Amino acid sequence: MSNSTPARIPVTVLTGFLGSGKTTLLNRILGESHGLRIAVIENEFGEIGVDQDLVINAEEEIFEMNNGCICCTVRGDLIRILGNLVKRRDKFDRVIVETTGMADPGPVAQTFFVDDEIGSQFALDGIITLVDARHIDLHLQDSDEAVAQIAFADVLLLNKIDLVSPTELQAIESRIRAINSVARLQLVHMADTPLPVVLDVGGFDLQRALESRPEFLEPEYPFEWAGIYLLPGDGYRIEMQTGPDPSLSLFWLPLREPSEAALLAGAEAVFRDFSAEPTALQPGAAMNLLQHQALQLINGTSFSFPLGFSGSEAAVWRNSSLFAVYTQHMPEEFNLRVVDASGNTLTPVAEHNFNPAHTHDDSVSSVALEFDGDLDAALFMSVLRRLLQSQGQTLFRSKGIVSIAGDDRRYIFQGVHMLLDDAAGAPWGDSPRTNRLVFIGRELEPELLERLFKACVVRT
Repeated sequence: MSNSTPARIPVTVLTGFLGSGKTTLLNRILGESHGLRIAVIENEFGEIGVDQDLVINAEEEIFEMNNGCICCTVRGDLIRILGNLVKRRDKFDRVIVETTGMADPGPVAQTFFVDDEIGSQFALDGIITLVDARHIDLHLQDSDEAVAQIAFADVLLLNKIDLVSPTELQAIESRIRAINSVARLQLVHMADTPLPVVLDVGGFDLQRALESRPEFLEPEYPFEWAGIYLLPGDGYRIEMQTGPDPSLSLFWLPLREPSEAALLAGAEAVFRDFSAEPTALQPGAAMNLLQHQALQLINGTSFSFPLGFSGSEAAVWRNSSLFAVYTQHMPEEFNLRVVDASGNTLTPVAEHNFNPAHTHDDSVSSVALEFDGDLDAALFMSVLRRLLQSQGQTLFRSKGIVSIAGDDRRYIFQGVHMLLDDAAGAPWGDSPRTNRLVFIGRELEPELLERLFKACVVRT
């Protein structure tokens, strides 16, 4: 009997800016007669999932991560999903991760190198970046993510080449090569490329990633600060005041030594729990130090939270008077303090600032609309086209699935800036007819969009 370790499961990451053709490529892969069993992980920007319904002919399982940032808390989602897939590795042959168009793929790739458990089970086969030939110049001017997606690619698919002239195409190729001169570059139309080009890359180039970004293997976390407090006995509490964000998540961890090294050692373990859905605490609620998931302090007026012990493990935890607290934001933003029974503010015996290596473009947002009712086809198309014509420069991506009056099929549309692609989809069948629309861009007006599209509902 062989005791050899099973081969690691290959993972392909599909990335590219909004509207570059990732879902089109994914549909091509899933529609081929390759005999592979593929698990798909989708990451969407916005709280309403649409992309899963745009993936056709897919008997494979699709997992969604509805969060615009795949580098912070979503990395925890990725770890958990991959961890669950390992338990059923006999059900699939490989994994494809399709990132949101606003994501820097670096932290996704990083997961397979900084997380030992994931790295022992999965192998990053390659990062495939799709590039929209028509719009990439515009995106490279104002998006660090678009640059990072090209820089990290093992394979670059320059897509939509039919929408630019030969002279423009040559200039685009030169610009891409100035960012990444070693990736395999293919010119494609409708993301049409042989499967071996994207599924058998042979391994992510870690050395090139380190040359491009020396801090690549330094993990990014969804918390900005950690401090160690000496808390012998009872009577301690946390106080916080109104801060710039609606809430503040934190996590407590018992430690054996009061050092910055101990804080760093606990960071990755805490990360897995920190990225889980936090337990929301209202003002006056007791904070149990035995909690094994993040606690979310709801912002508002000044709060005071008693710290306490409970449960069968309380006696064990009391043996440790050293506790580390990891906070989502810097404590001074909320004037967060740990105080003793006399009201004295405790000073951490050690602390560490976690400075994320990425920033987010706060001017980019998503608007997700979901409402019932059949739409008037002519009115809906008129509203949609006027919107794209008037706001096409700042509207990066539009997509949706809507219910058209008198038609038993789903109506699917996808837009990139002022370009629009629409088609009839699968019949609704027994599924509830509804409308789901997502818009991603700058300076969006949610109330206006909702009013415009709800006005397209046929009144009976």
